[in-house]
Parts: sequence; C-alpha cells; structure tokens
Amino acid sequence: MGLLDILDQYAGTAQPQADTSAHFDAAAQQASTGELGSAFAAMFRSDATPAFGQQIGDLFNRSNPLQQAGLLNQILQSVGPAALGAAGGVLGRVLGSVTATGGMPTITPEQASQLSPADVQAIANHAEQHDPSIIDRAGAYYAEHPTLVKSLGVAVLAVTLGHLRSQL
Repeated sequence: MGLLDILDQYAGTAQPQADTSAHFDAAAQQASTGELGSAFAAMFRSDATPAFGQQIGDLFNRSNPLQQAGLLNQILQSVGPAALGAAGGVLGRVLGSVTATGGMPTITPEQASQLSPADVQAIANHAEQHDPSIIDRAGAYYAEHPTLVKSLGVAVLAVTLGHLRSQL
C-alpha cells in the first residue's frame, strides 16, 4: 500500500484505525520534513486535538533533556525576551537574564530539565499569544522528532495523517 493509499483513509474524518500507529510510521518515513512539519502545525491548530500549550507540555514531558532544550530554544527564538517573563518568569529564573550584550541566552539540556511540563505549557501558551507562528516552528521542530508525536496517541496521529493527506 502506497503513502497516498494510506493517507486517503484519513482524509476528511481523520478517525483512528487499528493500524494508525503503523500508518503514521510509514508516512513519517516517506513524507518530507517540510510536509510533516506542516501537518504537525495543522494538528496543533486543530479543534480535534488538545490546545497547543497542552500538547507542547505533554511532548516536553516525553522528551529527553536535549529535545527539551531544543524546543525551548525554538520558543525563545520566536518570542525573544518576552518568553523570559512568561509563566511567572520561570525561564528568567532558570536562565538568569539576557546576556550582557543584549542577546538571548541559549537554554541547555540541564536548564531545560529544571522546568515542569506545566511550566512549558504556560510558556507555550504565552508564545502562541505573542507570535502565532510558533506553532509552525514547533511543527518543524517535531518533524525532526516524529516518534515523540506518536506519544500523543492515535487520535492525534489520525488528525495529523488527515492534514498530511490534504497537503499531498
């Protein structure tokens, strides 16, 4: 069965099936990272999935410290210093403040592991309000780590596959 045959099963309704997880694996291997990133961004925006911040908090919780830092650095790049004050200033406390030259610091895996999924959910919510394109950046980031998205469950995977089909 080809990729389009698989994705056709999710067009329109995007209902989970018994083999949704295997279908997702096949699609993740065959789709380009750009296509996959766009499908993830559409899934993050979908009314059929939990809110963006909640999904990001869940993904953060399932990530290793390097992946956690990568995600947080994407958020910092998107919203800049405003992210330091989000979620009660938790990022500011972990990082200190902006560097002496006025540039943004980079979050290390050790620093990222000090944050809770609830902290990251609040940071993601703040980022979405200030720069909605963070959803596209998060989609592109997770296109590099599609196995993490599988942890969100088959309903989310079915929605993602439906969005991927609409792009091809």
